[in-house]
Amino acid sequence: MLEKMPSTKVSAFLEKFGKALAEQDIEAAVGCFQTDSYWRDLIAFTWNIKTLEGQDQIRDMLKAQLAKIAPSGWKIAEGEEATEANGITESWIQFETEAGRGYGLLRLRDGRIWTLLTALTELKGHEEKSGYTRPLGAKHGHGKDRKTWREERDEEIAQLGHSKQPYVLIIGGGQGGIALAARLKQLGVPTIIVEKNERAGDSWRKRYKSLCLHDPVWYDHLPYIDFPKNWPVFAPKDKIGDWLEMYAKVMELNYWASTTAKKATYDEKTKEWTVVVERDGKEITLKPKQLVLATGMSGKANWPKIKGQDVFKGEQQHSSTHPGPDKYKGKKVVVIGSNNSSHDICAALWEAGADVTMVQRSSTHIVKSDTLMDIGLGSLYSEKAVNSGVTTQKADMIFASIPYRILHEFQIPLYEQMKERDKDFYANLEKAGFMLDWGDDGSGLFMKYLRRGSGYYIDVGACDLVIDGSIKLKSGSDVQELTEDAVILKDGTRLPADLVVYATGYGSMNGWAADLISKEVADKVGKCWGLGSDTTKDPGPWEGEQRNMWKPTQQDGLWFHGGNLHQSRHYSLYLALQLKARMEGLPTPVYGLQKVHHKS
Repeated sequence: MLEKMPSTKVSAFLEKFGKALAEQDIEAAVGCFQTDSYWRDLIAFTWNIKTLEGQDQIRDMLKAQLAKIAPSGWKIAEGEEATEANGITESWIQFETEAGRGYGLLRLRDGRIWTLLTALTELKGHEEKSGYTRPLGAKHGHGKDRKTWREERDEEIAQLGHSKQPYVLIIGGGQGGIALAARLKQLGVPTIIVEKNERAGDSWRKRYKSLCLHDPVWYDHLPYIDFPKNWPVFAPKDKIGDWLEMYAKVMELNYWASTTAKKATYDEKTKEWTVVVERDGKEITLKPKQLVLATGMSGKANWPKIKGQDVFKGEQQHSSTHPGPDKYKGKKVVVIGSNNSSHDICAALWEAGADVTMVQRSSTHIVKSDTLMDIGLGSLYSEKAVNSGVTTQKADMIFASIPYRILHEFQIPLYEQMKERDKDFYANLEKAGFMLDWGDDGSGLFMKYLRRGSGYYIDVGACDLVIDGSIKLKSGSDVQELTEDAVILKDGTRLPADLVVYATGYGSMNGWAADLISKEVADKVGKCWGLGSDTTKDPGPWEGEQRNMWKPTQQDGLWFHGGNLHQSRHYSLYLALQLKARMEGLPTPVYGLQKVHHKS
């Protein structure tokens, strides 16, 4: 007998799985999964971002949610064919729920589900106006006192936040806030972005002048508008700033620049926020139903407390406020830290003629940029991937479909390849005294980023300066104190300094909630970011998803949005759909609301 074709096999399976769900036969549905299976859901079934591990967790979720969600219409996604390799049958799938339409990725092993990704992509009756349903724009015909687009837009700007209240207030107008606001605009959700800087994009423009994206262009598109085909692979900071400013304008975002959020309180009875902001020297009180902190996981500067900071006569800066190297030619600079910002700043200072020393207090993961692009990202985010039919959406979904519990198993072999490819480079770094690591389990950069958001550098040239001694290196000792003119390390080393730069990273995003709302609310929602992997700086217990990001929190009406450009693009859709559903009064029964294990 001929072996069934993969698409035939998947179609038959989906019919069986769909029938079990439609009949609410939970045991039959659970029986469609391997014992060691994973179901990652992006709000379609759980109204949460949640990974279910194993049959018991899947059973529990279905008991709670199946009747409310009412899934149907399971089939291979339109225009797709299932594939088979190494004993795994894989297929893009589509389905419907009571609330909307979904898309996903299915992997079968021995005829049962090994991994399943389900993602809600649109709400029924509240679809985005695009393609065949795009708005006409120009008003054909005739009529007295008709308003032009410009007049209608000016009226919206004049009213929102004054005579009309936003449904959503986003604090933070960087890439995260802008991407989310663009999604909400297309869904018809009245939204205001509050940003302390003078212009959209200033969060990039005002950083040190050598800053650029270390991720390649294919990884960094915003929703709706891709970067042009001739956009550089690694965009400089000012170019990114200009793009964000342009994007905010053409997407018609209500962007309140030069505006500071001062205080926010939540009324549990009215389910409404009162947020006081200062704009143009005046206090304005806003009354949104939903408050999103899009202040970035790299926003709350971590200033270390060191003895003698008050007596040091030189300059002290956090990396986030470092203006660049221009006025430090001939000066002695000590940069504390050894991750991305430290390397960038040290290299720029050396180029400008400063005498610069990097203080490496703990080991750092290093990966060369071209190697990361080839081995780490090439299959999903590259020109080759695009030409192979891997769209940005598909790449995002493929990456999202690997459960965090086993993602490191996919990453370790890639980083083993990188280590071998660049072994001479790493040998030279260690010879220079640089302390290297590959993550607690050898899984490299992406897992370090997801677990702790720090501890790595994508090398774009600074490591050569460390190797040849152009950037002086002092590793293995922390700072003891500052004197009037020097940094003293715990091993007794004295480093004369005119400037000290603290490239010491950032605190948890719930620190912004403490500042704006209260410490009680910050503690109530708990730490943001990390998986609970019980690795360095990511304490257990295992949580299986990014803490508090893009999903409901323990505080009603409070959301966190951020991450890199890829995450801001991808997860902004699911956060926008959650907010839209609540605005429309749709049922949003949340399953598995995250428990709080760590406050900061």
